[in-house]
Amino acid sequence: MNIDLRGIYPAFLTPLTSDRKFNPAVAERMIDHLLQSGIHGTYVAGTTGEGLLLPAEERRLLVETLAHSLPKDKKLIVHVGASQKQDAFKLAEHAARHGAHAISSLPPKGDSSTVMSYYSELAAISPLPLIVYYFPKIAPHAFAEPEKLIDVCDLPNVLGVKFTDFNFYLLQRLVKRGKLVFNGYDEALAAGLLMGAQGGIGSTYNVMPEVYLSIYRAAAQGDWNQARRLQIGVNDVIETLLKYPFFPALRAIMQKKGLDCGPLMSGEQLPSDASRQQLLTEFEQVTQRLQSESRD
Repeated sequence: MNIDLRGIYPAFLTPLTSDRKFNPAVAERMIDHLLQSGIHGTYVAGTTGEGLLLPAEERRLLVETLAHSLPKDKKLIVHVGASQKQDAFKLAEHAARHGAHAISSLPPKGDSSTVMSYYSELAAISPLPLIVYYFPKIAPHAFAEPEKLIDVCDLPNVLGVKFTDFNFYLLQRLVKRGKLVFNGYDEALAAGLLMGAQGGIGSTYNVMPEVYLSIYRAAAQGDWNQARRLQIGVNDVIETLLKYPFFPALRAIMQKKGLDCGPLMSGEQLPSDASRQQLLTEFEQVTQRLQSESRD
């Protein structure tokens, strides 16, 4: 597992056509747009990318499209979690065949023994290193005790964890054990980096990747005052977004940038055109303040 995956990874917003099919043309333009900011790679088909709602064929096409579009020095992490574990195993093998650098997966439903068994099988069958997806808010029973997460991360071929939680003590313990840890909550990237996380994966990285890269670089230089100041500005943006249905809000902002991601598989949308316009106005105002502060 001699691979360097440290860095900033937008959780890719899967673009869809009006009839909810994967849109490769927009995906290629989106990844080009994100690469211009200097991101280290992307994380696809996770919660943000609605991977669990996409048909397997569409997920495979998504991986193939992005693998073809990424330069050799950029990394692709593929979420392969599925309702049936055999589907996850097949997606892992597909990701490896098409040039991905690592796989990831949310835990299955069930108790700790079920979760351990699943990750053990997935890690063993995968030709690529595995990034466990720790997200107790949506999978509260998967790791009933923190030690269970540590046990899973100690499995062979488990490189690390996408850590979407505010338990930074547990995050630090994983880092201390030599694991690669991606901070998962966008609003706490600076805190995660302070406690040893080696990168971040996030939804709002799509709409302001440069700022997250600035936080990452400030942390790498030990400039924690700057990292904290930028994080506070980022959190003002997140607070604005959370006033609206979150994922439709992200897609509306990307459309404003000229990248129409289409509808969500879930069907969720902004309540009205007036709501959309208000969102865009508020987003522009708060990001302008953030950009001004970043230059100070």
